[in-house]
Amino acid sequence: MSDRQILQAMSGLMAGMFVAILAGTVVSNALPRIIADLGAGQSSYTWVVTAELLAMTATVPLWGKLSDLYNQKLLLQLSLGMFVVGSLLAGFSHEVGLLIFSRVAQGIGAGGLTALAQVVMAAIIPPRRLGRYSGIFGAVFAVGTVAGPLIGGVLVDTSWLGWRWCFFIGVPFALLAIVLLQRTLKLPAVRRRDVKIDYLGAFLIVSGICALLVWVSLAGNRFAWASWQTAALTGAGVVLLTIAVYVESRAAEPIIPLGIFRSRTVTLTTVASLLVGVAMFGGTVFLSQYFQISLGKSATIAGLMSLPMVLGLLVSSTVAGQIISATGRWKVYLVAGAAVMTAGLALLSTIGTDTHFALLSLYMAVLGVGVGMLMQNLVLAAQNDVPATELGAATSVLSFFRSMGGTIGTSVLGAILANRVTDEITRSLAETGTPTGTGQAAGHGGVPDMATLPAPMRAIVEHAYGVATADLFLVATPFALLALVAVLFVKEKPLKTTSGMERLAEESATTTADARQPADQVG
Repeated sequence: MSDRQILQAMSGLMAGMFVAILAGTVVSNALPRIIADLGAGQSSYTWVVTAELLAMTATVPLWGKLSDLYNQKLLLQLSLGMFVVGSLLAGFSHEVGLLIFSRVAQGIGAGGLTALAQVVMAAIIPPRRLGRYSGIFGAVFAVGTVAGPLIGGVLVDTSWLGWRWCFFIGVPFALLAIVLLQRTLKLPAVRRRDVKIDYLGAFLIVSGICALLVWVSLAGNRFAWASWQTAALTGAGVVLLTIAVYVESRAAEPIIPLGIFRSRTVTLTTVASLLVGVAMFGGTVFLSQYFQISLGKSATIAGLMSLPMVLGLLVSSTVAGQIISATGRWKVYLVAGAAVMTAGLALLSTIGTDTHFALLSLYMAVLGVGVGMLMQNLVLAAQNDVPATELGAATSVLSFFRSMGGTIGTSVLGAILANRVTDEITRSLAETGTPTGTGQAAGHGGVPDMATLPAPMRAIVEHAYGVATADLFLVATPFALLALVAVLFVKEKPLKTTSGMERLAEESATTTADARQPADQVG
Protein backbone atom coordinates (compact mmCIF):
# COMPACT_ATOMS: atom_id res chain seq x y z
CA MET A 1 0.00 0.00 0.00
CA SER A 2 1.16 3.54 -0.74
CA ASP A 3 1.53 6.12 2.01
CA ARG A 4 -1.68 7.79 0.86
CA GLN A 5 -3.63 4.52 0.98
CA ILE A 6 -2.25 3.77 4.46
CA LEU A 7 -3.21 7.23 5.76
CA GLN A 8 -6.70 6.83 4.30
CA ALA A 9 -7.09 3.44 5.98
CA MET A 10 -5.79 4.86 9.25
CA SER A 11 -8.44 7.60 9.31
CA GLY A 12 -11.13 5.14 10.42
CA LEU A 13 -8.75 3.38 12.82
CA MET A 14 -7.77 6.64 14.50
CA ALA A 15 -11.40 7.73 14.81
CA GLY A 16 -12.12 4.42 16.54
CA MET A 17 -9.11 4.78 18.84
CA PHE A 18 -10.19 8.30 19.75
CA VAL A 19 -13.61 6.94 20.71
CA ALA A 20 -12.04 4.30 22.97
CA ILE A 21 -9.80 6.83 24.73
CA LEU A 22 -12.59 9.40 25.04
CA ALA A 23 -14.88 6.83 26.69
CA GLY A 24 -12.42 6.37 29.53
CA THR A 25 -11.53 10.03 30.10
CA VAL A 26 -14.63 12.12 29.39
CA VAL A 27 -16.57 10.89 32.43
CA SER A 28 -13.79 11.44 34.99
CA ASN A 29 -14.93 14.93 35.96
CA ALA A 30 -18.63 14.09 35.57
CA LEU A 31 -18.93 11.03 37.82
CA PRO A 32 -19.68 12.87 41.08
CA ARG A 33 -22.64 14.63 39.41
CA ILE A 34 -23.80 11.41 37.73
CA ILE A 35 -23.80 9.41 40.96
CA ALA A 36 -25.60 12.22 42.82
CA ASP A 37 -28.30 12.56 40.14
CA LEU A 38 -28.95 8.80 40.12
CA GLY A 39 -29.12 8.67 43.93
CA ALA A 40 -26.34 6.07 44.19
CA GLY A 41 -23.54 5.64 46.73
CA GLN A 42 -19.76 5.25 46.85
CA SER A 43 -19.86 1.54 45.96
CA SER A 44 -21.77 2.35 42.76
CA TYR A 45 -19.19 5.06 41.98
CA THR A 46 -16.48 2.39 42.14
CA TRP A 47 -18.37 0.00 39.85
CA VAL A 48 -19.15 2.67 37.25
CA VAL A 49 -15.41 3.36 37.10
CA THR A 50 -14.21 -0.26 37.06
CA ALA A 51 -16.96 -1.95 34.98
CA GLU A 52 -15.64 -0.64 31.65
CA LEU A 53 -12.01 -1.40 32.55
CA LEU A 54 -12.86 -4.95 33.66
CA ALA A 55 -14.81 -5.68 30.47
CA MET A 56 -12.15 -4.14 28.23
CA THR A 57 -9.24 -5.97 29.85
CA ALA A 58 -10.98 -9.35 30.00
CA THR A 59 -12.14 -9.32 26.36
CA VAL A 60 -8.96 -8.06 24.64
CA PRO A 61 -7.55 -11.62 24.16
CA LEU A 62 -10.87 -12.77 22.68
CA TRP A 63 -10.93 -9.95 20.12
CA GLY A 64 -7.29 -10.66 19.28
CA LYS A 65 -7.98 -14.33 18.60
CA LEU A 66 -11.08 -13.56 16.54
CA SER A 67 -8.96 -11.23 14.39
CA ASP A 68 -6.81 -14.23 13.42
CA LEU A 69 -9.92 -16.15 12.32
CA TYR A 70 -12.38 -13.67 10.81
CA ASN A 71 -12.49 -10.45 8.78
CA GLN A 72 -10.76 -7.77 10.83
CA LYS A 73 -12.69 -4.85 9.33
CA LEU A 74 -16.01 -6.46 10.21
CA LEU A 75 -14.81 -7.12 13.77
CA LEU A 76 -13.74 -3.48 14.12
CA GLN A 77 -17.16 -2.33 12.96
CA LEU A 78 -18.86 -4.76 15.37
CA SER A 79 -16.80 -3.42 18.28
CA LEU A 80 -17.75 0.14 17.32
CA GLY A 81 -21.39 -0.92 17.12
CA MET A 82 -21.15 -2.44 20.60
CA PHE A 83 -19.67 0.83 21.83
CA VAL A 84 -22.54 2.83 20.29
CA VAL A 85 -25.14 0.60 21.98
CA GLY A 86 -23.37 0.93 25.34
CA SER A 87 -23.07 4.71 24.98
CA LEU A 88 -26.76 5.16 24.16
CA LEU A 89 -27.80 2.95 27.08
CA ALA A 90 -25.53 4.93 29.41
CA GLY A 91 -26.85 8.26 28.20
CA PHE A 92 -30.48 7.25 28.73
CA SER A 93 -29.87 5.51 32.08
CA HIS A 94 -32.19 6.49 34.93
CA GLU A 95 -30.81 4.07 37.51
CA VAL A 96 -27.29 3.05 38.35
CA GLY A 97 -27.73 -0.66 37.55
CA LEU A 98 -28.41 0.08 33.87
CA LEU A 99 -25.52 2.54 33.83
CA ILE A 100 -23.09 -0.12 35.11
CA PHE A 101 -24.42 -2.64 32.53
CA SER A 102 -23.97 -0.08 29.76
CA ARG A 103 -20.39 0.55 30.88
CA VAL A 104 -19.72 -3.18 30.47
CA ALA A 105 -21.01 -2.95 26.88
CA GLN A 106 -18.79 0.09 26.30
CA GLY A 107 -15.83 -1.83 27.73
CA ILE A 108 -16.37 -4.80 25.41
CA GLY A 109 -16.42 -2.43 22.43
CA ALA A 110 -13.36 -0.56 23.68
CA GLY A 111 -11.54 -3.89 24.12
CA GLY A 112 -12.13 -4.67 20.47
CA LEU A 113 -10.89 -1.25 19.38
CA THR A 114 -7.79 -1.51 21.58
CA ALA A 115 -6.78 -4.90 20.23
CA LEU A 116 -7.90 -4.66 16.61
CA ALA A 117 -6.51 -1.22 15.71
CA GLN A 118 -2.93 -2.37 16.26
CA VAL A 119 -3.61 -5.73 14.61
CA VAL A 120 -4.92 -4.04 11.46
CA MET A 121 -1.98 -1.63 11.47
CA ALA A 122 0.39 -4.62 11.47
CA ALA A 123 -1.65 -6.25 8.69
CA ILE A 124 -1.33 -3.32 6.27
CA ILE A 125 2.05 -1.80 7.24
CA PRO A 126 5.38 -3.67 7.27
CA PRO A 127 7.24 -3.47 10.62
CA ARG A 128 10.05 -1.52 8.96
CA ARG A 129 7.59 1.26 7.98
CA LEU A 130 5.34 1.03 11.04
CA GLY A 131 7.36 3.46 13.14
CA ARG A 132 6.69 6.21 10.61
CA TYR A 133 3.04 6.23 11.61
CA SER A 134 3.40 5.79 15.37
CA GLY A 135 3.28 9.55 15.88
CA ILE A 136 -0.33 9.53 14.70
CA PHE A 137 -1.18 7.07 17.48
CA GLY A 138 0.58 9.40 19.91
CA ALA A 139 -1.35 12.41 18.64
CA VAL A 140 -4.72 10.65 19.01
CA PHE A 141 -3.74 9.44 22.48
CA ALA A 142 -2.68 12.96 23.47
CA VAL A 143 -5.83 14.65 22.17
CA GLY A 144 -8.15 12.06 23.73
CA THR A 145 -6.35 12.13 27.07
CA VAL A 146 -6.26 15.93 27.39
CA ALA A 147 -9.56 16.76 25.69
CA GLY A 148 -11.65 14.11 27.48
CA PRO A 149 -11.68 15.60 31.00
CA LEU A 150 -12.03 19.13 29.60
CA ILE A 151 -15.00 18.15 27.41
CA GLY A 152 -16.59 16.29 30.32
CA GLY A 153 -16.26 19.29 32.63
CA VAL A 154 -17.77 21.65 30.06
CA LEU A 155 -20.71 19.31 29.34
CA VAL A 156 -21.53 18.88 33.02
CA ASP A 157 -21.35 22.61 33.72
CA THR A 158 -23.50 23.52 30.70
CA SER A 159 -27.11 23.54 31.89
CA TRP A 160 -28.72 22.75 28.53
CA LEU A 161 -26.45 19.73 27.95
CA GLY A 162 -25.66 17.89 31.19
CA TRP A 163 -23.76 14.71 32.06
CA ARG A 164 -25.71 12.48 29.66
CA TRP A 165 -23.87 14.09 26.76
CA CYS A 166 -20.62 12.70 28.16
CA PHE A 167 -21.87 9.38 26.75
CA PHE A 168 -23.69 10.71 23.68
CA ILE A 169 -20.68 12.70 22.44
CA GLY A 170 -18.75 9.56 21.44
CA VAL A 171 -21.59 8.22 19.26
CA PRO A 172 -21.01 10.49 16.21
CA PHE A 173 -17.28 9.66 16.25
CA ALA A 174 -18.05 5.94 16.41
CA LEU A 175 -20.53 6.15 13.52
CA LEU A 176 -18.02 8.20 11.51
CA ALA A 177 -15.37 5.56 12.19
CA ILE A 178 -17.69 2.79 10.91
CA VAL A 179 -18.29 4.71 7.66
CA LEU A 180 -14.61 5.57 7.19
CA LEU A 181 -13.56 1.95 7.77
CA GLN A 182 -16.09 0.76 5.20
CA ARG A 183 -14.84 3.24 2.59
CA THR A 184 -11.07 3.24 3.18
CA LEU A 185 -9.96 -0.04 4.77
CA LYS A 186 -9.45 -2.76 2.16
CA LEU A 187 -8.61 -6.13 3.71
CA PRO A 188 -8.99 -9.53 2.07
CA ALA A 189 -11.88 -11.60 3.41
CA VAL A 190 -10.68 -14.47 5.56
CA ARG A 191 -12.39 -17.77 4.85
CA ARG A 192 -11.34 -20.72 6.97
CA ARG A 193 -13.40 -23.88 6.93
CA ASP A 194 -11.61 -25.35 9.94
CA VAL A 195 -12.46 -22.53 12.36
CA LYS A 196 -13.13 -23.83 15.86
CA ILE A 197 -13.81 -21.34 18.63
CA ASP A 198 -12.52 -22.49 22.01
CA TYR A 199 -15.61 -21.52 24.03
CA LEU A 200 -14.51 -23.38 27.16
CA GLY A 201 -11.09 -21.69 27.11
CA ALA A 202 -12.71 -18.29 26.54
CA PHE A 203 -15.07 -18.79 29.48
CA LEU A 204 -12.26 -19.94 31.80
CA ILE A 205 -9.94 -17.08 30.80
CA VAL A 206 -12.59 -14.37 31.17
CA SER A 207 -13.86 -15.81 34.48
CA GLY A 208 -10.37 -16.16 35.95
CA ILE A 209 -9.31 -12.69 34.85
CA CYS A 210 -12.52 -11.10 36.15
CA ALA A 211 -12.09 -12.78 39.55
CA LEU A 212 -8.57 -11.34 39.90
CA LEU A 213 -9.53 -7.91 38.55
CA VAL A 214 -12.54 -7.65 40.87
CA TRP A 215 -10.18 -8.50 43.74
CA VAL A 216 -7.59 -5.85 42.91
CA SER A 217 -10.34 -3.30 42.21
CA LEU A 218 -12.12 -3.72 45.53
CA ALA A 219 -9.40 -4.91 47.95
CA GLY A 220 -8.34 -2.16 50.31
CA ASN A 221 -11.63 -0.35 49.61
CA ARG A 222 -14.61 -2.66 50.12
CA PHE A 223 -12.68 -5.27 52.13
CA ALA A 224 -9.19 -5.74 53.57
CA TRP A 225 -6.33 -7.16 51.52
CA ALA A 226 -5.98 -9.94 54.11
CA SER A 227 -9.57 -11.22 54.26
CA TRP A 228 -11.73 -14.19 53.29
CA GLN A 229 -12.92 -12.27 50.22
CA THR A 230 -9.31 -11.98 49.06
CA ALA A 231 -8.73 -15.70 49.60
CA ALA A 232 -11.93 -16.62 47.74
CA LEU A 233 -11.36 -14.34 44.72
CA THR A 234 -7.65 -15.06 44.31
CA GLY A 235 -8.17 -18.79 44.82
CA ALA A 236 -10.96 -18.91 42.26
CA GLY A 237 -8.93 -16.83 39.79
CA VAL A 238 -5.82 -19.00 40.09
CA VAL A 239 -7.80 -22.26 39.78
CA LEU A 240 -9.77 -21.05 36.75
CA LEU A 241 -6.64 -19.79 34.96
CA THR A 242 -4.75 -23.00 35.75
CA ILE A 243 -7.53 -25.02 34.16
CA ALA A 244 -7.57 -22.53 31.26
CA VAL A 245 -3.86 -23.17 30.60
CA TYR A 246 -4.54 -26.91 30.42
CA VAL A 247 -7.52 -26.42 28.09
CA GLU A 248 -5.59 -23.97 25.87
CA SER A 249 -2.70 -26.42 25.53
CA ARG A 250 -5.07 -28.99 24.00
CA ALA A 251 -7.47 -26.79 22.01
CA ALA A 252 -7.34 -26.83 18.21
CA GLU A 253 -7.82 -23.04 18.05
CA PRO A 254 -6.79 -21.69 21.47
CA ILE A 255 -7.79 -18.16 22.44
CA ILE A 256 -4.20 -17.50 23.55
CA PRO A 257 -1.82 -19.82 21.64
CA LEU A 258 0.69 -20.86 24.30
CA GLY A 259 3.21 -21.51 21.55
CA ILE A 260 3.81 -17.77 21.07
CA PHE A 261 5.54 -17.72 24.46
CA ARG A 262 8.26 -19.97 23.05
CA SER A 263 9.49 -16.74 21.49
CA ARG A 264 11.80 -15.02 23.96
CA THR A 265 10.88 -11.65 22.45
CA VAL A 266 7.14 -12.17 22.99
CA THR A 267 7.66 -13.41 26.56
CA LEU A 268 9.96 -10.54 27.55
CA THR A 269 7.84 -7.84 25.89
CA THR A 270 4.75 -9.27 27.63
CA VAL A 271 6.48 -9.06 31.01
CA ALA A 272 7.66 -5.54 30.20
CA SER A 273 4.12 -4.50 29.16
CA LEU A 274 2.71 -5.73 32.48
CA LEU A 275 5.37 -3.79 34.41
CA VAL A 276 4.85 -0.67 32.28
CA GLY A 277 1.12 -0.85 33.03
CA VAL A 278 1.75 -1.05 36.77
CA ALA A 279 4.36 1.73 36.78
CA MET A 280 2.85 4.21 34.33
CA PHE A 281 -0.91 3.86 34.69
CA GLY A 282 -0.72 3.12 38.40
CA GLY A 283 1.38 6.20 39.05
CA THR A 284 0.05 8.81 36.64
CA VAL A 285 -3.67 8.17 37.24
CA PHE A 286 -3.35 10.01 40.56
CA LEU A 287 -1.63 13.08 39.13
CA SER A 288 -4.95 14.83 38.47
CA GLN A 289 -5.93 14.29 42.09
CA TYR A 290 -2.58 15.75 43.17
CA PHE A 291 -3.12 18.83 40.98
CA GLN A 292 -6.61 19.46 42.36
CA ILE A 293 -6.10 18.66 46.04
CA SER A 294 -2.46 19.29 46.83
CA LEU A 295 -1.95 22.22 44.44
CA GLY A 296 -5.52 23.56 44.65
CA LYS A 297 -6.20 23.70 40.90
CA SER A 298 -9.55 23.36 39.17
CA ALA A 299 -10.47 20.25 37.18
CA THR A 300 -9.97 22.13 33.90
CA ILE A 301 -6.54 23.46 34.90
CA ALA A 302 -5.58 20.00 36.18
CA GLY A 303 -6.29 18.57 32.73
CA LEU A 304 -4.10 21.21 31.09
CA MET A 305 -1.26 20.64 33.58
CA SER A 306 -0.72 17.13 32.23
CA LEU A 307 0.20 18.52 28.80
CA PRO A 308 4.00 18.29 29.33
CA MET A 309 3.78 14.53 29.81
CA VAL A 310 1.48 14.07 26.82
CA LEU A 311 3.65 16.26 24.60
CA GLY A 312 6.77 14.38 25.70
CA LEU A 313 5.06 11.10 24.75
CA LEU A 314 3.94 12.48 21.38
CA VAL A 315 7.33 13.91 20.40
CA SER A 316 9.39 10.90 21.49
CA SER A 317 7.10 8.33 19.85
CA THR A 318 7.09 10.31 16.59
CA VAL A 319 10.84 10.93 16.46
CA ALA A 320 11.77 7.39 17.53
CA GLY A 321 9.32 5.94 14.99
CA GLN A 322 10.81 7.95 12.15
CA ILE A 323 14.36 6.94 13.07
CA ILE A 324 13.39 3.26 13.44
CA SER A 325 11.79 3.30 9.97
CA ALA A 326 14.91 4.93 8.52
CA THR A 327 17.53 2.73 10.22
CA GLY A 328 15.73 -0.50 11.13
CA ARG A 329 17.28 -0.42 14.61
CA TRP A 330 14.77 -0.58 17.46
CA LYS A 331 16.20 -2.15 20.62
CA VAL A 332 18.13 0.95 21.62
CA TYR A 333 14.82 2.84 21.89
CA LEU A 334 13.30 0.12 24.06
CA VAL A 335 16.24 0.30 26.46
CA ALA A 336 16.44 4.10 26.39
CA GLY A 337 12.66 4.41 26.88
CA ALA A 338 12.66 2.10 29.90
CA ALA A 339 15.64 3.94 31.41
CA VAL A 340 14.11 7.39 30.87
CA MET A 341 10.74 6.23 32.22
CA THR A 342 12.45 4.94 35.36
CA ALA A 343 14.24 8.28 35.75
CA GLY A 344 10.97 10.19 35.27
CA LEU A 345 9.18 8.19 37.97
CA ALA A 346 12.14 8.63 40.33
CA LEU A 347 12.10 12.40 39.75
CA LEU A 348 8.34 12.56 40.38
CA SER A 349 8.88 10.80 43.72
CA THR A 350 10.46 14.06 44.97
CA ILE A 351 7.41 16.30 44.40
CA GLY A 352 5.41 18.01 47.13
CA THR A 353 2.98 20.87 47.70
CA ASP A 354 5.72 23.46 47.10
CA THR A 355 7.12 21.98 43.86
CA HIS A 356 7.36 24.67 41.17
CA PHE A 357 5.28 23.92 38.09
CA ALA A 358 8.28 24.38 35.77
CA LEU A 359 10.15 21.64 37.62
CA LEU A 360 7.04 19.45 37.76
CA SER A 361 6.56 19.93 34.01
CA LEU A 362 10.14 18.82 33.38
CA TYR A 363 9.65 15.67 35.43
CA MET A 364 6.40 14.84 33.62
CA ALA A 365 8.01 15.49 30.23
CA VAL A 366 10.84 13.07 31.11
CA LEU A 367 8.27 10.40 32.01
CA GLY A 368 6.34 11.04 28.79
CA VAL A 369 9.48 10.79 26.65
CA GLY A 370 10.32 7.41 28.19
CA VAL A 371 6.83 6.01 27.77
CA GLY A 372 6.67 7.26 24.16
CA MET A 373 9.84 5.40 23.19
CA LEU A 374 8.90 2.23 25.06
CA MET A 375 5.19 1.44 24.89
CA GLN A 376 4.50 1.29 21.14
CA ASN A 377 7.86 -0.29 20.30
CA LEU A 378 7.17 -3.22 22.64
CA VAL A 379 4.26 -4.09 20.34
CA LEU A 380 6.45 -3.58 17.25
CA ALA A 381 9.09 -5.99 18.59
CA ALA A 382 6.51 -8.69 19.34
CA GLN A 383 4.69 -8.32 16.01
CA ASN A 384 7.99 -8.61 14.17
CA ASP A 385 8.75 -11.95 15.86
CA VAL A 386 5.57 -13.98 15.28
CA PRO A 387 4.00 -15.60 12.19
CA ALA A 388 1.32 -13.57 10.44
CA THR A 389 -1.33 -16.07 11.59
CA GLU A 390 -0.60 -15.14 15.23
CA LEU A 391 -0.35 -11.35 14.87
CA GLY A 392 -3.73 -10.83 16.52
CA ALA A 393 -2.98 -13.13 19.45
CA ALA A 394 0.45 -11.60 20.12
CA THR A 395 -0.81 -8.03 19.88
CA SER A 396 -3.80 -8.65 22.12
CA VAL A 397 -1.67 -10.47 24.71
CA LEU A 398 0.56 -7.39 25.09
CA SER A 399 -2.45 -5.05 25.25
CA PHE A 400 -4.11 -7.34 27.78
CA PHE A 401 -1.15 -7.51 30.12
CA ARG A 402 -0.59 -3.75 29.89
CA SER A 403 -4.25 -3.11 30.79
CA MET A 404 -4.11 -5.69 33.57
CA GLY A 405 -0.94 -4.08 34.92
CA GLY A 406 -2.69 -0.72 34.90
CA THR A 407 -5.67 -2.13 36.78
CA ILE A 408 -3.45 -3.79 39.38
CA GLY A 409 -1.28 -0.70 39.74
CA THR A 410 -4.24 1.65 40.08
CA SER A 411 -5.88 -0.49 42.75
CA VAL A 412 -2.80 -1.26 44.81
CA LEU A 413 -1.35 2.24 44.62
CA GLY A 414 -4.79 3.70 45.36
CA ALA A 415 -4.92 1.69 48.58
CA ILE A 416 -1.39 2.86 49.45
CA LEU A 417 -2.43 6.46 48.75
CA ALA A 418 -5.48 6.23 51.02
CA ASN A 419 -3.49 4.72 53.89
CA ARG A 420 -0.60 7.17 53.47
CA VAL A 421 -2.96 10.18 53.42
CA THR A 422 -4.71 8.94 56.58
CA ASP A 423 -1.42 8.37 58.39
CA GLU A 424 -0.03 11.76 57.36
CA ILE A 425 -3.20 13.62 58.38
CA THR A 426 -3.31 11.80 61.72
CA ARG A 427 0.35 12.62 62.37
CA SER A 428 -0.11 16.30 61.46
CA LEU A 429 -3.20 16.60 63.67
CA ALA A 430 -1.32 15.02 66.57
CA GLU A 431 1.55 17.46 66.13
CA THR A 432 -0.83 20.43 66.24
CA GLY A 433 -2.79 19.03 69.19
CA THR A 434 -6.03 18.77 67.18
CA PRO A 435 -8.36 15.83 67.97
CA THR A 436 -7.90 13.12 65.32
CA GLY A 437 -11.64 12.91 64.69
CA THR A 438 -11.45 16.33 63.04
CA GLY A 439 -9.57 14.91 60.07
CA GLN A 440 -11.56 11.75 59.48
CA ALA A 441 -13.56 13.21 56.63
CA ALA A 442 -10.40 14.25 54.88
CA GLY A 443 -8.57 11.00 55.39
CA HIS A 444 -11.33 8.47 54.70
CA GLY A 445 -14.30 7.87 52.44
CA GLY A 446 -13.18 9.41 49.20
CA VAL A 447 -11.72 12.69 47.99
CA PRO A 448 -12.27 15.62 50.39
CA ASP A 449 -14.10 18.78 49.32
CA MET A 450 -11.32 21.31 49.78
CA ALA A 451 -13.69 24.28 49.54
CA THR A 452 -15.49 23.27 52.76
CA LEU A 453 -12.36 22.75 54.87
CA PRO A 454 -11.02 25.48 57.19
CA ALA A 455 -7.66 26.94 56.20
CA PRO A 456 -5.52 25.03 58.78
CA MET A 457 -7.15 21.71 57.88
CA ARG A 458 -6.86 22.44 54.17
CA ALA A 459 -3.10 22.99 54.53
CA ILE A 460 -2.75 19.65 56.35
CA VAL A 461 -4.71 17.80 53.63
CA GLU A 462 -2.73 19.47 50.84
CA HIS A 463 0.53 18.42 52.48
CA ALA A 464 -0.74 14.86 53.04
CA TYR A 465 -1.71 14.37 49.39
CA GLY A 466 1.60 15.84 48.22
CA VAL A 467 3.59 13.40 50.38
CA ALA A 468 1.38 10.44 49.48
CA THR A 469 1.54 11.10 45.72
CA ALA A 470 5.34 11.29 45.84
CA ASP A 471 5.38 7.95 47.67
CA LEU A 472 3.30 6.39 44.89
CA PHE A 473 5.90 7.29 42.28
CA LEU A 474 8.61 5.93 44.57
CA VAL A 475 6.73 2.61 44.78
CA ALA A 476 6.21 2.59 40.98
CA THR A 477 9.90 3.20 40.19
CA PRO A 478 11.11 -0.39 40.87
CA PHE A 479 8.51 -1.75 38.45
CA ALA A 480 9.90 0.48 35.70
CA LEU A 481 13.40 -0.70 36.62
CA LEU A 482 12.29 -4.33 36.22
CA ALA A 483 10.85 -3.42 32.80
CA LEU A 484 14.30 -2.06 31.89
CA VAL A 485 15.87 -5.38 32.91
CA ALA A 486 13.33 -7.29 30.77
CA VAL A 487 13.98 -5.27 27.60
CA LEU A 488 17.74 -5.57 28.05
CA PHE A 489 17.39 -9.30 27.32
CA VAL A 490 15.25 -8.84 24.20
CA LYS A 491 17.19 -9.96 21.13
CA GLU A 492 17.14 -7.45 18.29
CA LYS A 493 16.07 -8.91 14.96
CA PRO A 494 15.87 -7.13 11.59
CA LEU A 495 12.45 -5.61 10.98
CA LYS A 496 10.45 -7.40 8.30
CA THR A 497 9.79 -5.44 5.12
CA THR A 498 6.49 -7.17 4.27
CA SER A 499 3.10 -6.41 5.81
CA GLY A 500 1.00 -8.90 7.73
CA MET A 501 -1.22 -9.54 4.71
CA GLU A 502 1.81 -10.23 2.50
CA ARG A 503 3.36 -12.52 5.11
CA LEU A 504 0.05 -14.36 5.52
CA ALA A 505 -0.10 -14.95 1.77
CA GLU A 506 3.49 -16.20 1.74
CA GLU A 507 2.89 -18.53 4.70
CA SER A 508 -0.32 -19.88 3.12
CA ALA A 509 1.50 -20.52 -0.15
CA THR A 510 4.31 -22.32 1.67
CA THR A 511 1.85 -24.46 3.62
CA THR A 512 -0.02 -25.37 0.43
CA ALA A 513 3.21 -26.27 -1.34
CA ASP A 514 4.34 -28.43 1.57
CA ALA A 515 0.97 -30.21 1.62
CA ARG A 516 1.17 -30.98 -2.10
CA GLN A 517 4.80 -32.06 -2.17
CA PRO A 518 4.34 -35.73 -1.14
CA ALA A 519 1.61 -36.21 -3.75
CA ASP A 520 3.80 -34.64 -6.42
CA GLN A 521 6.68 -36.91 -5.47
CA VAL A 522 4.42 -39.97 -5.65
CA GLY A 523 3.19 -38.91 -9.09
